[in-house]
This record gives sequence, structure tokens and C-alpha cells, in this order.
Amino acid sequence: MDVFTSGPNTGNLLVTIGLVLLLLILSTRARMLDTTGSKAAAVLGLIVGGLGHWTWLLILLGFLLSSHKATKWRFEEKTALGLCESSDGHRGWTNVVANGAIPGLICIYAYLSDDWETVIWLFGAAVAVAASDTFASEIGCLDPRVRMITTFKPCLQGENGGFSPNGQLAAAVGSTVVAALTLLAWWLTSLSTDDTGVQFAFALAVIGWLGCQIDSYLGALLENRGYLTKGSVNALAISGGVVLMAAYLSMV
Repeated sequence: MDVFTSGPNTGNLLVTIGLVLLLLILSTRARMLDTTGSKAAAVLGLIVGGLGHWTWLLILLGFLLSSHKATKWRFEEKTALGLCESSDGHRGWTNVVANGAIPGLICIYAYLSDDWETVIWLFGAAVAVAASDTFASEIGCLDPRVRMITTFKPCLQGENGGFSPNGQLAAAVGSTVVAALTLLAWWLTSLSTDDTGVQFAFALAVIGWLGCQIDSYLGALLENRGYLTKGSVNALAISGGVVLMAAYLSMV
């Protein structure tokens, strides 16, 4: 039973199921997700681990845990300013779908193409953009030095398209965390023996941060005018990050 072989094999599926159960326990105890959010996350986890690899699921779990910490950071202050999406910091199924649908589709593509060694970087890019945007929103919203990304004029805290020094730094941290987790997953499952993974991970960290900027631009130009919802902005920004990563991989 080889637990380091990607795709739907016995070893991978057993570890995946164990991690999904752990996800459900942690999300319930820490109130990271509500009931529907936990169900959606479980389905997503089975797709990611079963069709991708359980190490890919660890990337997703790392994003969930770290983003929950970012959400709870100075939570009372954010609540007082009206900057929280829920009363206790948990996330629902819409948030899971907005951030996880594209990573799930990428796992399906990896299975159909029988290519996990390359596609893992596309998966990492999708999660890195989501993490970068979440960190920027949850930490940057309390920085009063906010400017609109399209005009660089001061704007309100929490306004779509606003960015701040702390938010940009947090975005880089979120993207880097996912890049490091993706590199670890690649090392555990890759047949390659060279150091290209480090190069790819560096590019992934940068692309995740760039995806956050795409999210801000879409928020300023389209969400504020009612043309897009928050979920659709997230999905488009994540797609943009995946496209950038694919373009980078095609050039190296």
C-alpha cells in the first residue's frame, strides 16, 4: 500500500478519509465552518485528496487553519467596525465553494490528464491566491492607511478594492505559507530529483500575491458597481492566478 502515489488508490484514499474526518472534528470544535460549510469542505476534501493526493489536502487544511487564525485576529475590533462576515468568525458553504471550487476542478483535471507532478503547482496557485486574499482582507482591514487600488486615493477600511501596507504584507505571508506547503507536497510525491521545486515555489508565492491584486482590482472596478459578487470576484482572481502559473510553467 503506497501512500505516496497520487490518484484514487487504496493508500491515498485511506489517508484522505482520515484527514477529512480530522477536518470535520477541527472545524466543529473551533467553529471554523458552520454545518453546511463543513459538509461542503468534506466533499471538497474527498475530491482533492482522492483525485489529487492527500498532501494536496494538507495544503488546503493549512489554508483553512491559517485563514481561521487570521479571521479571529483582533476579532472584537473587526466586529465593532462591522468588518466581519459572521458573528463568531465561522465560514459557510458559499465561502468554501468560492475558494475551493477551482482547486477541486484542478484535481479532477490532474486525474483525467494523469499528471500530478505538474498540476500540483496549478493547485497550489489556486490556494495561494485564496490565502493571500483572505490574509489581506482579515489583517489589512484594521490598517487605517487604506487607499483605493485604482486611484491610490484614501478610502474606507474594508472597502472593496482598498489596500494597505499591513494588508499587502499579510497577503505575501499568506501566499508564502501555501507556497511552502506546496513545495513540501511536491517533494513527498515527485519523481524528480532536481531543485526545480524551489524555483516553482518562489514563483507560486509571487503569483499568489499577484492574484490578490487581481481580486482588489475586480472588487474596485466591478464588485463596487454591482456587476460581480464577492464569490465571483474570488473565483475570477483564483482563475487568474492559475492562468499565470500555467503560463510560467509553459516558459520553463
